[in-house]
Amino acid sequence: MVLETKRLLLREMKPDDYQALFLVLGNPETMWHYPYTFDGQHVKDWIERNIKRYQKDGFGLWAVCLKETGEMIGDCGLTLQNINGTILPEIGYHIRHDCQQKGYASEAAKAVRNWAFRNTEYPTLYSYCKYTNVPSIKTAESIGMHFVCEYPDETNGKTHVSAISRKEWLNEITEIY
Repeated sequence: MVLETKRLLLREMKPDDYQALFLVLGNPETMWHYPYTFDGQHVKDWIERNIKRYQKDGFGLWAVCLKETGEMIGDCGLTLQNINGTILPEIGYHIRHDCQQKGYASEAAKAVRNWAFRNTEYPTLYSYCKYTNVPSIKTAESIGMHFVCEYPDETNGKTHVSAISRKEWLNEITEIY
């Protein structure tokens, strides 16, 4: 499966993506708000976990690639996550540090949001992160998500949750046309 935007292609990850993904998840600057920076085994496990998600769920985190060059610069997709004790559909994203602040995360997340509402029955999509991760919160807001709650947890200290409902999404796309 491939999603296409103006500047990006999102495709299923494969084991050959290890080096490119390590540049994202193994970089302490990129993973500043994450509980840890990935080592090589964590990156391999991440790829394998997403390959299993494609088979089981029909979705997962996809490789984010520049359309012009095919270069992988991160991941973005839909996964099922435990958010405050409930398994919910979450749009997640990680973009290589030198490619941040160029709108790639928002562009990819918007494509995933549209795909999810067109191809699943989920009434609401979520995004969650450490409460201090302002860039991630702004990315969620850029695709129409709004603040839902914050809750304490052991990993983040406090987790920030944003969401968009199918109805809000339909209102947004109706206004465009």
